[in-house]
Amino acid sequence: MKQFWFAVLIWMISSTVWAFEPFTVKDIRVEGLQRISAGTVFNYLPIQVGDKLNVLASRKAIRALFKTGFFKDVRLERDAGVVVVIVSERPSISSIDLSGNKDIESEELLEGLKQIGLADGRVYNRSLLEQVKQELHRQYYGNGKYGVKIKTEATPLERNRVAVSIEISEGQVAKIQEINIVGNHIFSDDDLADEFQLSPPTLFSFYSSNDQYSKQKLSGDLESLKSYYQNRGYINFKIRSTQVTITPDKKSIYITINVDEGDQYTVSEIQVAGDLVVPVDMLEALIRIGPGDIFSRKRVAESTGLINDVMGDDGYAFANINTVPDIDEEKKTVKMTFFIDPGKRVYVRRISMFGNSRTADVVLRREMRQMEGGWFSTKQVNRSRTRLEKLGYFTTVNVETPAVPGSNDQIDVNYTVAENPSGNFLASLGYSQTGGVILGFSINENNFLGTGKRVGLTFNNSDINTVYRLSYSNPYHTIDGVSRGFFLTYRETDAAQANLSRYTTDEAILGATYGIPLSEFSRIRAGFDIGRTTLRATGSSSQEVLNFIQENGDEYSGLGLNMRWFYDTRNRALFADNGYTHRITADMTAPGSDLEYYRIGYYYQQYIPLFKNWTVSMKGDFGYGDGYGDLGELPFFKNYFAGGTRNVRGYKDNRLGPKDSQGNSIGGSMKLTGGLELLFPTPFTKEDSKSIQLSAFVDGGNVFDGYKNFSASELRYSVGMAAIWVSPLGPLKFSLAYPINDKAGDDTQIFQFSFGGNLF
Repeated sequence: MKQFWFAVLIWMISSTVWAFEPFTVKDIRVEGLQRISAGTVFNYLPIQVGDKLNVLASRKAIRALFKTGFFKDVRLERDAGVVVVIVSERPSISSIDLSGNKDIESEELLEGLKQIGLADGRVYNRSLLEQVKQELHRQYYGNGKYGVKIKTEATPLERNRVAVSIEISEGQVAKIQEINIVGNHIFSDDDLADEFQLSPPTLFSFYSSNDQYSKQKLSGDLESLKSYYQNRGYINFKIRSTQVTITPDKKSIYITINVDEGDQYTVSEIQVAGDLVVPVDMLEALIRIGPGDIFSRKRVAESTGLINDVMGDDGYAFANINTVPDIDEEKKTVKMTFFIDPGKRVYVRRISMFGNSRTADVVLRREMRQMEGGWFSTKQVNRSRTRLEKLGYFTTVNVETPAVPGSNDQIDVNYTVAENPSGNFLASLGYSQTGGVILGFSINENNFLGTGKRVGLTFNNSDINTVYRLSYSNPYHTIDGVSRGFFLTYRETDAAQANLSRYTTDEAILGATYGIPLSEFSRIRAGFDIGRTTLRATGSSSQEVLNFIQENGDEYSGLGLNMRWFYDTRNRALFADNGYTHRITADMTAPGSDLEYYRIGYYYQQYIPLFKNWTVSMKGDFGYGDGYGDLGELPFFKNYFAGGTRNVRGYKDNRLGPKDSQGNSIGGSMKLTGGLELLFPTPFTKEDSKSIQLSAFVDGGNVFDGYKNFSASELRYSVGMAAIWVSPLGPLKFSLAYPINDKAGDDTQIFQFSFGGNLF
């Protein structure tokens, strides 16, 4: 209707402009402008000097100027041969004031207004403000806030300006009081309700907000309901209708879902058809459903995904896998055909890197598993991305695979990275219940001059340790990925401060390490070091310490040899949620050293994803050492220790296991620890947060004086909750643990925490 009256107005204005004979325009003059330049008017005006002006042309000119939205009135007049354009400008927006909005951030809302033309300095258009009001209502309704009230006002100001205010009263979210499912006979209401995010109020609704109605969540729940049935053979399941009823006070919601379950179907036959560029037996092995099985949409989708992955790894990046069900209504069976259209084999034309302003291209390219000129492989492209993420140089790594213009069998692979500050001078402050205040500084460059080499100078000081360390490492000493590193370390240790026997050590070590990749996930590292250790007794040292010094002296030099084997498939080094790692270690002093001994160990950890952001972690750690030659035992200052935040929580750091004659921990030559942990998302944070992690755990373990003294009954266990926060100043770890089977003489500690870097 508004458009009709607007057209009538234009017609009335244009039909009464002049009762004149057409004339030739000698000049054009514009009057009434305040902010808009005359050039802007001339740019939109479809009349030029020399044109012949008639009634039709004048109507066209007026329409063109009105269409710009700059003017609320336009008139044309004639002054001899001059056309006078008289305009009245719409006001400009002086400011936009938002109030009352909590669900929608002001910055986000202002940006949305700007996109449609409502912003400071823009021409004010009342119709746009009405559109904004309607859209805000729609968004708040979608979030379950049906009581929202939005008031918009434009206050006139001097110089033809207006101040726009948008006042929002969001109101309360409508709470779900009841969800009724009508028509279900096979599955109970309780079983189906478990599939829903939405629910009537529960004890934990204050945290999960599952009782707050949302149109988007309801759509997801309906899809989950459909999947629940179709994954159990009810292929013809239908949702007949959904009614959402709100009470007059707009505070309570009642949802009714009418369903038709249909019959359960089984799979009668599986076929693979189409252009089978991959051997059919390989494809059939990937299908996760077979004859006699109850039909499952989930298993069909999994099969399709696996086939797509195999096709993608073989270069068929744009393969289409269509599943065609042939339903026998009488026998209640389904014949499934996986129809494969591989498309053309795709090659990678070029791999490009973007965003690495500091890091050299070669540092990124040597991590590539997808090669230029080769067949495209989804697996290799994703693996390349993972390797870039695990370098630690980048905050984010994104990959795109655009098609090459004009080609149907070539793509480019583009990696875009956001660089971390890899070099830093860091002054650190930390605290642990065992080590006390930890002070330190470090100058580290993990990506020295963009070459990927690591250079570091570190000093750390705590009640336990004073450490000086100079290190250098080149992860690609050779093009094949052989690494080489050197280090020089000096360490002073006061064992008494770590809940151990009373003694101190001074240790100086110069060493080198080499790493050799064995496969994509495994690596071996070997090294040697030359070291000198000085052992000192204190006035309160135990007899065990004094006896060792009497038998072996207090200064020891020797050549150390070490070897490490790693196998790591974790998706991330920090807060991993998938994959596992194995580590086998072997350390020994070479024959002829002042102290001849060895230590071997095995560590295992696995992450098993349960569902979104929930993960189970299992770990185990075993170590054993002994002396050889003239040394009949492992030196006590090389013993293993247990207890504390790093293994068996709930017991004081290093306080489990054998004690010396004074009742202080002296450690043991054998260690066995392990744990089971449930990792789950943190309330009130983003679901993809990579800085905070919560867990519930069971820990167990102990140390023993040799394998002959091992006893399963001496293993200690604890249960509890833990949290890790990677703060800007360093990692903060704390746990609340309850020892299950502590015995007399055990030092327990229910609450434990540490702040800062590595602890003793």
